[in-house]
Amino acid sequence: MISRVQGADFSSPPAAPVALAMIAPDMAPNVGATIRLAACLGAPIHIVEPCGFPFGPRAWRRQAMDYAAMAEIAHHRGWQAFLTATAGARLIALSARAAVPIWHHAFAPGDILLLGSETAGLAPEVQAAAAARVAIPLVPGARSLNVAQAAAIALAEAQRQTQKLPNDPLYVE
Repeated sequence: MISRVQGADFSSPPAAPVALAMIAPDMAPNVGATIRLAACLGAPIHIVEPCGFPFGPRAWRRQAMDYAAMAEIAHHRGWQAFLTATAGARLIALSARAAVPIWHHAFAPGDILLLGSETAGLAPEVQAAAAARVAIPLVPGARSLNVAQAAAIALAEAQRQTQKLPNDPLYVE
């Protein structure tokens, strides 16, 4: 359980952490890097098929190495299965073409950050289901970041805002 060091309120359970969701990822190494990120920052991660490669527990271990055992991984057979399993969660789409910079978006505990495939981004129906679309501002001429890099930046910002950073001196486990 994570609680504030000073002024802790133990009357209610801690808020859910911000989670990541990789929607139809194409590249196994990026999934491995993102699982490792989720494990290291204590964030649940959802992998939503179809994947551009065979995916399952064996692939988790191969791609994320020993970090897969530390990660909270949910594997969904498709977009509708993911929506059913996460009903009630606020979905936030990361898009290089979104108008709102992530620094101007108010993240909340329990948000799920949606990451699109490396080659196609997020499908229109995925973007339509999101409560917000946010972007990581880039210099002119840059198209986009690697999906694992974008996940790291967005997750760190969401955790900073929701005060859920691991090993933060304001919190203890």
